[in-house]
Formats: sequence, structure tokens, C-alpha cells
Amino acid sequence: MKQKKSAAEPVFRLARPEEAGELVDFINDNFDWRLPLVNREDFFTFYYREKGLQFAVAEIDGAYAAACGYILANEDSVPDVWASVFVARRDCTGTGLQLMAKMPELTGADVVACNNIRGNTLNLYRFLGWTAERVSHYYRIADRSEFRLCRPADTRRLPVSGSLTLTSVSEAEAAALPFPQTALRPRKDLHYLLRRYYHYPNQSYEVRSVRKDGVHLAYLVTRTIASGETGEITVLRIVDFIGDPALLPELGAALDGLLKETGAEYADCYNVGIDPEIWKAAGFRERTSDDPSVIPNYLTPPLYENTEYYYFTNKPEGFVLFKADGDQDRPNLS
Repeated sequence: MKQKKSAAEPVFRLARPEEAGELVDFINDNFDWRLPLVNREDFFTFYYREKGLQFAVAEIDGAYAAACGYILANEDSVPDVWASVFVARRDCTGTGLQLMAKMPELTGADVVACNNIRGNTLNLYRFLGWTAERVSHYYRIADRSEFRLCRPADTRRLPVSGSLTLTSVSEAEAAALPFPQTALRPRKDLHYLLRRYYHYPNQSYEVRSVRKDGVHLAYLVTRTIASGETGEITVLRIVDFIGDPALLPELGAALDGLLKETGAEYADCYNVGIDPEIWKAAGFRERTSDDPSVIPNYLTPPLYENTEYYYFTNKPEGFVLFKADGDQDRPNLS
């Protein structure tokens, strides 16, 4: 009897720059919908062409079986990376998981993490021995009697204090400031700050220096969003904080002032890795998964419901995630 030939073992490697078109076709053929991340040239270039072509692939018999695009968090020789678009052929899901397990080795990365994975895939990443959980959501309502976007179950505002100040900084000013150093991961550097928040296509951010007695200590990055339904109602999104999280309670009064300055109905922040007690001391309540409060995430048009995000990381020690990390906090463009 003739023995059945076994399938070839997968080959795992980094993609070559000239493979961009083939990879886009592979993703479009094997993903649920056409992803703007790969089909819009501005997004594809911004996310995946910072250095060469930032994709790792698995091949079987010379054909793509899986692909993973990744985003650099810093310019280190041993970088930290955000896994972004991740696609496997329907008959190669196991190979796809093998590719993800090999991402640290292939990219040379210390930390590999992903912001906004599907909730039903958490156990796949746990199978690799990685941490995969829900992203916590924090919010502070404005001092007003009526709310048209959010529906807080408790309208009492937490007390705030602190003498730290916030100063808007231009790109040139940010480039001249000393960059905050922490042990948190993924590590962000000046190149990341300038590229992500000053050079981002189709969307603008407000970058502010956190200061004590005029001395720069950290960066706060926000985005003020107008509701698509009313136009005049805004929301303040805290999308990144680069510096020591222990500073946040001392920033409580300044954050409350920023909430008033922007005229926002509420401020919110999706975050992993900062103690809820620190956020509470800064004036922010935690919206738990079973919380009756509704703090909308989608505003154009408004969806009066909560949005849950999930993440994974191969190294949870000192890991911190914010809304703008990875390929998140992007405009909904087709």
C-alpha cells in the first residue's frame, strides 16, 4: 500500500518588502472584511512601512498560511512590538497560532502585545502561556446636571487635588524636552511619540507636558471628540500617558480643569496596568463589565452602549496599555 505523503512543515519568516501586494491580497482573501489598515495606502504605509515591511508570515509548500503585521513601539535594537492585523487561512488556524508564538523570535522583540483582540480568542493566547484579559475602562463626568451622551449610574464626582500642571507642546517643543524614563513596557521613545501623535494621518491629537514647578515630568495625550448627533457635545479621550503613573493623582485637579476647558460631558480612558486606586485618586471611576453605567465609546454617530476591548501580552510584568496603542484609536474610514 502506498504511504500517504505528509504535509510539508510550515516555514516561519519575516516578509520581504516586495511582498506587500501579495500580502494584501492574502489578507483580503482570508479576513472577514476588507480592512482599511491594509487597503488604505496611508494607513498601510504608516503602520507597516516604518522599517521595511513589518510582517511575519508562515508558509506551507511555498504558499502563505498565515500573516501578522506588527507596529514598532520604539527604535531599540531589541524592540517592543504591537501585533496588528493577524490572518490565517481557514485550514491553517494551528499554523497561525504557531506564527504568533514565534513573533518574539522573528521580530527580535522583548514584548509582543495586541490591543483589541476578539473576546472569543482569549483562550488561544492563554494556551501560549501569555496573558489575555479585558481592558479596564475609567471615566470622570463633568460637573453638570444633565447628560445627553453618557448615562452614569452614580453622578457624584470623586474629589480631586494636586499641583501638577498641563502645558500644550508643539512637535519642536516635545522634541527638545527630556523623554520620561520608566520601567514600563512596551517602552515608548521620542521617535514613537512624534510619529504616533504629530505625524498620524487623518486625525489630530493634543500632546501636553505634565509639569511640577515648570519641570517636565510626563506626557498626556488626549483627543477631543464632538458627538456626530449633536455636534455641540464633546467627549475628552485620554489615549496615552507616558511617564510614571504615580503622578496621576497629583494631576487630578489639572485633569478636571481640562474637562471644563474642553466643555466635554465626560472624560474617559481605556487602560491596562495602572492600579484602579490610582485612577480613583485622580478622580476617575472604573466602569466594570457588569456596571449599569453607560459610557459610550462610538460617537459618530453615538451608540448608547458600552464597548469592551480585550488584549494579550507575552510579558505582563510592568505592562501598560492605552487606547491609542497598537493600531487602535483610528478614524472609521473605508
